[in-house]
Amino acid sequence: MSEQLTLYLYKLSPYSQKIELALTEANAPHRTYQVDLFNKPEWFASKVNPVGKVPVVTYGGPNVEPNDPSPLSAKIAESNVILEFLADLYPDSGLLPKDPVLRAKVRFFIDASTKHIEGPSLAFILGKESYDNILKGIEFIQELLEEGRDFAVGDHYTIADACISPSLARLKIITETDLGRAPARAFSREVESDYLETGKFPVGMGYKLGEELKGPKFVKFMKYVHRMLERPSLKQTHDEESVITFFKTRFTERVQ
Repeated sequence: MSEQLTLYLYKLSPYSQKIELALTEANAPHRTYQVDLFNKPEWFASKVNPVGKVPVVTYGGPNVEPNDPSPLSAKIAESNVILEFLADLYPDSGLLPKDPVLRAKVRFFIDASTKHIEGPSLAFILGKESYDNILKGIEFIQELLEEGRDFAVGDHYTIADACISPSLARLKIITETDLGRAPARAFSREVESDYLETGKFPVGMGYKLGEELKGPKFVKFMKYVHRMLERPSLKQTHDEESVITFFKTRFTERVQ
């Protein structure tokens, strides 16, 4: 009998989706517990993650209900850390290659996509920056993609693909709906503390970014995006309509 594995997540969170993707690709048995970030249960910080953020996985210990986690289970937080943990936990899944060079490339891709895609995309959505840094990041990532390969690294889906895919799904939403700009109290306090409301998301900027990405300069990157968005695991873990509804309710103040 395998050790218990429970994922605490917020379904609309791109960070939580990274872990859902990895678990789905590994076909890993696990349980999930949805945490309302705007009304977190009192026990969550004391028993699961003192910082109060998701995703978190608990591993091992007695097989108890998720809302009463055992102190004997290991608690592992931070999405990219959890990705590596799952790759180690399921070595036959291919989530992390066995070849040491390819493993290093996966880790480099994760670091690059976090810095150059994930961060600039969120800053753009929240009106802190223009999309110039997204384009620069896409250029950087595109250089890492090898011609004729379907995945970020090698010939198999890895945690590098799981790391970037949620950002790609939300980039698609931004460029197709032009939704952005978070007013006060749009996020939980810990998220808001990292991305203070300092700017605005002008009307039309999302569409404009989408037009730029249709150009010949980004063909290789956009082909990769299409492959990732068509992946069954992405479709299984991504509720686009719910994310759009969430964006619409949170991103209301706009600038013409």
